[in-house]
Amino acid sequence: MNPTDTTASPPIQIRPETPADAEAIDAVHRAAFAAEPHSRQTEHLIVKALRSAGALTVSLVADQEGQVVGHAAASPVSLSDGSTGWHCVGPIGVLPGLQRRGIGSALMQALIQQLQAQGSAGCVLVGEPGYYVRFGFRPGLGLVWPGMPAEYDAYVQSLPFGADVPQASVIYHPAFDTPPAG
Repeated sequence: MNPTDTTASPPIQIRPETPADAEAIDAVHRAAFAAEPHSRQTEHLIVKALRSAGALTVSLVADQEGQVVGHAAASPVSLSDGSTGWHCVGPIGVLPGLQRRGIGSALMQALIQQLQAQGSAGCVLVGEPGYYVRFGFRPGLGLVWPGMPAEYDAYVQSLPFGADVPQASVIYHPAFDTPPAG
């Protein structure tokens, strides 16, 4: 935002996605990850595949005056030790021109609250540690992603909603193996 701009931004409403939001969600993820060097540009395809499989435990949009400007998803994961009730957070994205305005944080907080309300045991994600620590995520709590290079161990983070974190490998939904569009 221009520091001399004194107009207030329209309010953001966080709400569950509707079928009418699918194309806008796709556009949000395409734009949000277009310049990300660690992205395979498949985030929009992952969301579509999760939706098609009925595997979106939580799917929230940030709505600004009827326009979808952000999206956050959570889906179930399997753990190698048989623990249940854990979820993957992601993808989460906000249109580039609206990033750094608290929209992603609002989506993340609402997503965590919904997972807790649904009785989830906790959630796991792969993301920037400096960003996700504000929500209580921590690396090295016991959940690992098989095949992740050791230099990225700090990016695998978990947020338990109870006292215990399983010592296990995380098995994500097959949608996360979606190849980039050709």
